[in-house]
Amino acid sequence: MSLRLFWSREFLTSRTMLWTLLIVNFLGTIYGYIWYGEQIEWTAANKPLWMLPFVPDSPTASLFFTLSLIYLLVQAKPKTAAGRIIRYIIEALGVATSVKYGIWAVAMIIAGASEGVSMEWQDWMLIVSHLGMAVEGLLYLRFMSVRSAAVGVAAAWLLLNDMVDYRFDVFPWLPKPLYDHLPIVCICTFGLTLFSWIVTNAAIVLRDNNRRAY
Repeated sequence: MSLRLFWSREFLTSRTMLWTLLIVNFLGTIYGYIWYGEQIEWTAANKPLWMLPFVPDSPTASLFFTLSLIYLLVQAKPKTAAGRIIRYIIEALGVATSVKYGIWAVAMIIAGASEGVSMEWQDWMLIVSHLGMAVEGLLYLRFMSVRSAAVGVAAAWLLLNDMVDYRFDVFPWLPKPLYDHLPIVCICTFGLTLFSWIVTNAAIVLRDNNRRAY
């Protein structure tokens, strides 16, 4: 069996594969919100309620990607302009946020370990799952209808999220040693927003060029 099969549209967009990813991402989304539960409760008790949507980053990313998978499973194109725009934005958020927070979470765990934080099985599970988020986002973008303008909307959301996180201290709780390096964490977070915007746009250009070639 050729390894190219696992890269093919036939394999990646098979209903078995899409349903598997949908279930995994949906369960991961639920787990993620539970993971953020304590911080969500703390934010609700100590901050204005409008800040709550900015607290759970990774599960919101996987939620948008789950919705993107539903579009691929249903295979029905929206009939209105508003429906198409909503789909573009959901898919853009699904990809761009998955790339950013997938890499961000792995980087924070590794950075914490480098500062002496002991690695437990949950940390390894989070590394694998978040790397999977970044990979699946870029892997499935070529089957989506997302446009560059929608990626700009997603990047604006990520930038707003970063600004709220580090202006009002509602960023995801970090390994304790990293609070001594918070300015660097902040810069890296904003940098990953730029990176995810560039990479997602580059993937769209590559997708469109490949489509024109065929």
